[in-house]
Amino acid sequence: MPGKEPVHVTLFAQTLPLAFTDEGTGQTFLLLHGGAGPGSMAGLGAVLSQNARVVTPTHPGFNGEPKPNWFTRVDDLALAYLALIEQLQLSNVVVVGNSVGGWIAAEMALRKSPRIAGIVLLNAVGIDGGSPERAIVDPMALAPAERAAHAFHDPARFAAAPSGPEAARVMADNQAALRVYAGEPFMHHPTLRSRLAQMAVPALVVWGESDRIVNLGYGQVYADSIPGARFEKVAGAGHFPQIERPDEVVRLIRSFADASAR
Repeated sequence: MPGKEPVHVTLFAQTLPLAFTDEGTGQTFLLLHGGAGPGSMAGLGAVLSQNARVVTPTHPGFNGEPKPNWFTRVDDLALAYLALIEQLQLSNVVVVGNSVGGWIAAEMALRKSPRIAGIVLLNAVGIDGGSPERAIVDPMALAPAERAAHAFHDPARFAAAPSGPEAARVMADNQAALRVYAGEPFMHHPTLRSRLAQMAVPALVVWGESDRIVNLGYGQVYADSIPGARFEKVAGAGHFPQIERPDEVVRLIRSFADASAR
């Protein structure tokens, strides 16, 4: 039975260990976190799993999970999660990704798996915005207070400092893993924007209006690059709308999933 305890599997001829949680029953959502780690999707997963099945992997290299030396690209993550949904024999899957998780979701959908019903991109990275005004800001190049101001609409309420040395170490390790996956060119693939024209599944692009890491203009370009994509702006939220405005994000996701169900 699905539950909150992590499940461990191995993929790719037993060469890739992978951890994930699997909660609830019903239509399946695959939640893909960004550089903030799987905890940034936990609240969203808890609400969705009340009436759906929610599978939330931890990217290899995050939260102490092992990462093979050869596993280095966003493409590797996309192929791993396609293999995971095959191994679990999931169908009608809505892939929900935040930040780099949105980039992974887009790459998964472009590979045209019949198991994917649609994707939801929450302040995703992955494309070249096309102008300096839509450049991706490197949050780790900013001082902590400025980083929080870029990421959150209300940093005083939502930006949390590491609770101790161990939490600080995990955060540093997570950022190091993120750099391996998406470091150069910074947080995007030069061809993704043009390849989005081949998207064959429904897409919902949700953007926290106050995001200063990837701003609203960047989000509009992302949505405009995907045929038929819906673009929904979320007021009072920054780079993590699922944290700052969870009720609105859940409403948008559920409405989209109901419309996309096969």
